[in-house]
Amino acid sequence: MSVTQLTPALAPADVWRNKIYSGGWKTGGGGTIPVTEKATGVELGSIGCASAADVSAAAAIATDAQRAWAATPGPQRGDVLREVARLLEVHKEEIAVQIVRETGSIRPKGQLEVKLAIREILEAAALGSQPTGMITTSDVKERHSVARRIPMGVVGVITPWNSPFILAARAIAPALATGNAVLLKPDPQSPVSGGVLYARLFEAAGLPEGLFHVLPGAAETGDALVRDPLVNMISFTGSTRVGQAIGAVAGGLLKRTSLELGGKNPYIVLDDVNVDAAASAGAWGSFLHQGQVCMSAGRHLVHERIADAYIESLVRRTKALSVGDPFKGNVHLGPIINERQAENVDRIVAESVSKGAKLLAGGTRDGLFFNPTVLVDVAPGMPAFEEEIFGPVAAVTVFRNDDEAVTLANQNRYGLVAAVASSDLRRAQRIADRLHAGIVHINDQTVMHEVFGPMGGLGLSGNGHNYSTLTNIDQFTEWQWVTSRDELPAYPF
Repeated sequence: MSVTQLTPALAPADVWRNKIYSGGWKTGGGGTIPVTEKATGVELGSIGCASAADVSAAAAIATDAQRAWAATPGPQRGDVLREVARLLEVHKEEIAVQIVRETGSIRPKGQLEVKLAIREILEAAALGSQPTGMITTSDVKERHSVARRIPMGVVGVITPWNSPFILAARAIAPALATGNAVLLKPDPQSPVSGGVLYARLFEAAGLPEGLFHVLPGAAETGDALVRDPLVNMISFTGSTRVGQAIGAVAGGLLKRTSLELGGKNPYIVLDDVNVDAAASAGAWGSFLHQGQVCMSAGRHLVHERIADAYIESLVRRTKALSVGDPFKGNVHLGPIINERQAENVDRIVAESVSKGAKLLAGGTRDGLFFNPTVLVDVAPGMPAFEEEIFGPVAAVTVFRNDDEAVTLANQNRYGLVAAVASSDLRRAQRIADRLHAGIVHINDQTVMHEVFGPMGGLGLSGNGHNYSTLTNIDQFTEWQWVTSRDELPAYPF
């Protein structure tokens, strides 16, 4: 089955095959990128690859188009986004299937991405109807003083392959709603669900031409986007290593960046919990989408009084999970994204075992299909404790008291998400207050995405900028101070 058959209404391949989207569909200067089904390796089609020259040309087109878009009344900008949300509702199932085939996720995860994207876009649409500034005071009677929010201009958005649809929506939608133009570089492993579909959606919704560009490509394309002088801001979601490189370049250019990066997220299980419920939440937090989520539960920190019972429940649940092609069957886990990543998961498991960790479930794979894995006796210094795995591995470390739990949780340079499970909310809150994380969940696991709460990390997990209804206006606009007087005043010279 081809992509043409998968998405005939929204993204017929004869429109976008071997093309980029930049002032219409056109041939990119960087050749082509194959679109593959991750579970089988079958090529579903191919998309154009943008060159540095394509990025430069797109930035110039976007700069011109953005001026008129910024002058468009905010509610009218919101109307375009509301139409995109309506189209998403119509096409949600075919989009979810495309996510499944292109990223290897199970169908419920693909469906959840579309559902979350609809909410992100609707909430962003409302930004166009919000106040854009305020009258400020002045110590000069004749001076009228206003502070207002103005668009950044052209926003470069670089998204990863693991959740390409939702992670594009949360940046594209508020950026457009607040009057910016957008250059989107989807990951080359998911260019259709991460880019092509949005180009088609915005075309159908009536977004004026030149405001939105899809520029697939690898590192060279991303570097050109970060360095282009007409691109005023970079929104990046991805690995810490790449985020650090982007931050270094953008910082030298004094360019605003929003970086949400990796995580090694602690899931703290206290001794007063319902053990089975806690193990269920922990399994979900580690194994959803094969653990290929920046918010995955990377470390299960479990109180010694319940450790044996928790591990028994976690292992039992892990061994009951099925692994296979999510497009062909109802499985719990699909494939790892590629061989390089699968080899890295192998390495982390093997090196941790060689340093004293015990393997109680999984630890093997068939090609890209990695069996969900439980490691116990994991200690600081082991790769399973220190490194972001991005694979289906639950690493369990036992602690003796609350202070030790906090120490272990913070014994890491990441700071994206942390979670605490306890029947004593005051105790859990005392622990939560001491955790180094941009997001903390009490009595839940670590993988949670909502547009309403600020999404962002500390330390190696990001630079503190957040995506949410609370922060999107600040994220994608900047303050401008404007004063006026009836006539020029007299000055001493």
